[in-house]
Amino acid sequence: MKKTILLLLAVISTAISSYSQVAGQNGQVTDTTGIYGERADSLDAAVFVSRQAGNYLSKGKEIRTEVISAAGLCKMACCNLAESFENSASVTVGYSDAVTGARQIRLLGLSGVYTQMLDETRPVMRGLSAPFGLSYVPGQWLESIQIAKGSSSVINGVECMTGQINMEHRKPTDEKPLFINGAVMSDTKMDLNIASSLQMGYKWSTVILGHVSGNIEAHDMNNDGFLDEPKMLQFNLSNRWLYQADNGVQVRFGVRAIQDKRDGGQIQAIQNRWTSDILNRSLNGYLKVGVPLNEDNSQNIALVADYNYQDMDSGFGTKTYDAGQHSAFANLLYQNVINDSHRFTLGLNGTFDRYDEIIRRLVPQGADFILKEDSGITDLANAGVFGEYTYHAGEKFSAIAGLRGDWFYKQGFKVSPRVTFKYMPVDEIVIRANGGRGLRYSTPLVDNIGVFSTGKNYIGAYNDHILEDAWTFGGNITYYMPFGASSNTYLSFDYFRTQFAQQMVVDYEYGMNEIHFYALDGNRSFTDNYQVDFSVDPVERFNITATFRYTNAKIELAGKGLVEKPMTSRFKGVLNLQYATNLNKWIFDFTASINGSCRVYNFMEGLKDADGNLLYKDGRTPVYPLLYAQVTRRFKGWDVYIGAENLTNFRQKNVILGSVKEQNGYVNAFQPSFDASCVWGPLMGIKAHIGFRFTLWKKA
Repeated sequence: MKKTILLLLAVISTAISSYSQVAGQNGQVTDTTGIYGERADSLDAAVFVSRQAGNYLSKGKEIRTEVISAAGLCKMACCNLAESFENSASVTVGYSDAVTGARQIRLLGLSGVYTQMLDETRPVMRGLSAPFGLSYVPGQWLESIQIAKGSSSVINGVECMTGQINMEHRKPTDEKPLFINGAVMSDTKMDLNIASSLQMGYKWSTVILGHVSGNIEAHDMNNDGFLDEPKMLQFNLSNRWLYQADNGVQVRFGVRAIQDKRDGGQIQAIQNRWTSDILNRSLNGYLKVGVPLNEDNSQNIALVADYNYQDMDSGFGTKTYDAGQHSAFANLLYQNVINDSHRFTLGLNGTFDRYDEIIRRLVPQGADFILKEDSGITDLANAGVFGEYTYHAGEKFSAIAGLRGDWFYKQGFKVSPRVTFKYMPVDEIVIRANGGRGLRYSTPLVDNIGVFSTGKNYIGAYNDHILEDAWTFGGNITYYMPFGASSNTYLSFDYFRTQFAQQMVVDYEYGMNEIHFYALDGNRSFTDNYQVDFSVDPVERFNITATFRYTNAKIELAGKGLVEKPMTSRFKGVLNLQYATNLNKWIFDFTASINGSCRVYNFMEGLKDADGNLLYKDGRTPVYPLLYAQVTRRFKGWDVYIGAENLTNFRQKNVILGSVKEQNGYVNAFQPSFDASCVWGPLMGIKAHIGFRFTLWKKA
């Protein structure tokens, strides 16, 4: 730990000392989301004050894409990626359980494991890194987030089912030799981020990213004897490089290391208490090489390679889960831009995962318990060939047709088509439609990390890795209205449906104190998702954004037939107001959300509160609001902000289920009925925060 702290301090001192070296250097370098693209950043551009929309729908994208910009990432504390979606109704973020602090997203009403997470087009947060991966991406490391709904490009793999979320990090070519962000929450959580972009001549540039966060104290606001969030300490360090040769060759590479320690569970100072202890360590490295084949770069080849090692040592009461994962991804592409109307991309890519897992748990046998151990090494792999053709008929119409053929280890050969259309009958109206197939190996226990925070027995295929198969199709229509103080006034409606041909079902309702894992195998599972977005600047520097999403999610469970998917919110509405004074000296942000009810598990229907009233009338959770507010004061090179979350102080009641209070007042959680995974709402009440951002700009 001391070595890591010293390393972060060294990063700060290196960035400060290097400021004099980069000031006044000349040169220009292409910096894109992939290898080659349309964006260029000038190292010596003049610094000017402008106002950037926080959340908006991209007009130019063929697929329906919501962008959360750098300004949007500053609307709240946004300590990490999990806290960056509060202004979006497209993505819902919740806790996996009440003890580990693991966060999960939902897109199109489905778990985040069906959304392909990309780090500048490289697939990330897969397998063991998925449960906690959202908390390993500091919000202030990011330049923007793009949320694409539906079946996206075949180029990045076949695992996209409900959409893609691509993260753009701060660039080596940024004009910011030093950026520091620090924040403190009222629950004693502290967050420190450092970024330093350095240009060493016009060929080489690098960005160093450092992060440390943790909390001094943990709280039990609902007085149930369990910490609302675990005690945490995370260290995160990344270094990214860019090299551009005179002949146009680009090379990007980088490394990242993470260590995260979490201790949660019961707070009683006794020997026999239920605890959750998790240690995650990760090491990642990547390489991206782009080679132009002609002078205008209309033909080029690119190689993308990524390796990640994830180690997780964890204990949950009487259960332990120790696992390691080696993951490798490689993508070889050839792109040919024939003319302004026609282009195509051909390529080969593949993914390999090796899991080494040991699972120990006490399972009931008669009136006693026995220790059961599952262990072994599992290899999962796929390799594919793909092609994608793009046609543009000026600004009016465009179409993208993609086709993949993938060989899956022990599953055989699968074909995945995808198609996208965009049509603009007039400049003010954009119509989009897309559809396609997605495939992924399931990792049942990791995909549903909350099952470890229970005393329930696992039954069925919890160690199987079936190939999940889903088709998603839908569309979007956006009307840009001719009023408001800006040209970004729009009303948008979209609809998407995801239907599974095969799925791993995790059924809490099949048996008493049991969780059953089984394949869908011909039964029905689908989700319909409707959303309306509206944005307007009624006057200069004042933005109003309103979004409403409705979800109809159904699944056919064994012995129950077709039912509403449990613990899936039916709707969400978000209203965001932002006002900035002249020159953006003061920025005021307010966000209100209304969160719809969801069907609870059948064993929750009879739960009562302290007054004997049913918690879940009609078997559904209550509708509840959440309010957020933040004020930012900007100075030359400095931002200071103060805000608060969950101003309504709403918290879920009776989060811990099935524990027994004994005569001595001790809460005994070592019961088959114990369950801390039934989380649908906030665990903590009002939280205030205060923070600062310091930017050292490069001199022109």
